[in-house]
Amino acid sequence: MNATTNPLRRGLVDDRTGDACTVVIFGASGDLTRRKLMPALYNLAVSRALPGGFAVVGQARRDKTHEQFRAEMREGISKHSRRKPIDEAVWSDFERGISYVAGTFEDPATYTRLRDHLAEIDRERGTRGNRLFYFAVSPAEFGTIVGGLKSADLVADAGARTGPWSRVVFEKPFGHDLESARELNDTIARVFHESQVFRIDHYLGKETVQNLLVFRFANSLWEPIWNREHVDHVQITVAEEIGVEGRGKFYEQTGVTKDIVENHLMQLLCLTAMEPPISLAADAVRDEKVKVLRSLRPMERSMVAQNVIRGQYGRGFVRADEVPAYRDEPDVDRQSCVETYVAMKVEIDNWRWGGVPFYVRAGKRLARRVTEISVQFKKVPHTLFRAPDGGITPNVLTMRIQPDEGIALRFTTKEPGQQTILRDVAMDFRYGAAFGSNTPEAYERLLLDAMRGEATLFTRRDEVEEQWAYIDRVFDAWTSEGNTPPPVYSSGTWGPEQADDMLARDGRRWRKP
Repeated sequence: MNATTNPLRRGLVDDRTGDACTVVIFGASGDLTRRKLMPALYNLAVSRALPGGFAVVGQARRDKTHEQFRAEMREGISKHSRRKPIDEAVWSDFERGISYVAGTFEDPATYTRLRDHLAEIDRERGTRGNRLFYFAVSPAEFGTIVGGLKSADLVADAGARTGPWSRVVFEKPFGHDLESARELNDTIARVFHESQVFRIDHYLGKETVQNLLVFRFANSLWEPIWNREHVDHVQITVAEEIGVEGRGKFYEQTGVTKDIVENHLMQLLCLTAMEPPISLAADAVRDEKVKVLRSLRPMERSMVAQNVIRGQYGRGFVRADEVPAYRDEPDVDRQSCVETYVAMKVEIDNWRWGGVPFYVRAGKRLARRVTEISVQFKKVPHTLFRAPDGGITPNVLTMRIQPDEGIALRFTTKEPGQQTILRDVAMDFRYGAAFGSNTPEAYERLLLDAMRGEATLFTRRDEVEEQWAYIDRVFDAWTSEGNTPPPVYSSGTWGPEQADDMLARDGRRWRKP
């Protein structure tokens, strides 16, 4: 067996290429296309996962030739692809399918040129009229582009059993609150059927996130203890060392709650807490995630002060380098009240998880970059052995999403020797060591799934709206408090002390990754 083939991925989708198609990227001059999308498509070409009839069309406002666009994309692939150096034979075939159409999103002529160009590609590349439209643009542009596609007759009928298909992929953020998310969904629904809509959350394309389903539902060991009878609490951490990285304007509009918690973190919570689906069909999996979201105990205003902690990074040191405070970053208000850290105590009111708190946190300029899910089991009911101060350490199961993907189980054992001395040890499984380090990136899996029409790893309309409904209550409470400045924590630490106090009140503490 090929050492880089991960057998844990089997069963999620069939190992097959998608239908012949053209991928059209709106906003193709942006960093997302150069750093993520084109490298992912090139990597799929190297893996021979792309269909025989395939093409990519970049669309943006700037005027440039096909050759200029190809050169820009080659540079991005050279820098950001996991496949280095570029395979010239693969690139030679891949670049022949890359082209560019210039125009503004508001101009109907843009979509007319695009329609004519796509018809030409169908004849030359055998793409059969199938289109995957990727919106690498601001949500403010979604409605304009969707309307332009409809007016130019570029949208295939979703109900047709034969003939070409059209699908759309939308990047986050999907709206900025519940009302705006609903408006976007309504706008899209007037043109596209929900089966044609793919709302992307790149966390769901990560190997360890995908394997969370396999880990839970392909192993009989965990299901009997994955509940309130055996689990004390769950911690989910999404920590970054970096600051806003020149995105001050963007972060002033979002903050970490909208940027990370509303989407990435809530999805990790759903996959951890969901019931077993009846199958791996897209809607079967997403139905169970929606049930979790609808079971979340609403954040009443009186609860937010106790159960939600904000923070904003100040000056400090990260890996021995001094870094500025958030308010000193470019394009940030010097009196900004935007949060760069948030910790929440989330409770799920259902039979499986009643009484088990989920402590979730996300932040920038923290001590290290790590994303992980830690399930802490209950302490043994009676200690038979002489234990160190603090007693026997509870068992902890940790699933590391990034950067060192793997699964670790901590348990207690006896040290060798005549005396019974207990020690906390770890059984550690690392994906890189087991399957090779050159595993597919998230966008590779998600782009291929969108071409296949496989929606399991994409969020459905009701998921997005339920996520916003929960988070909006938090913002309502902060607004009622007058949006007071969040406490400042030093860069390079694990956040404000108030987050530690929140767990201490429950007799618990944050795990140090």
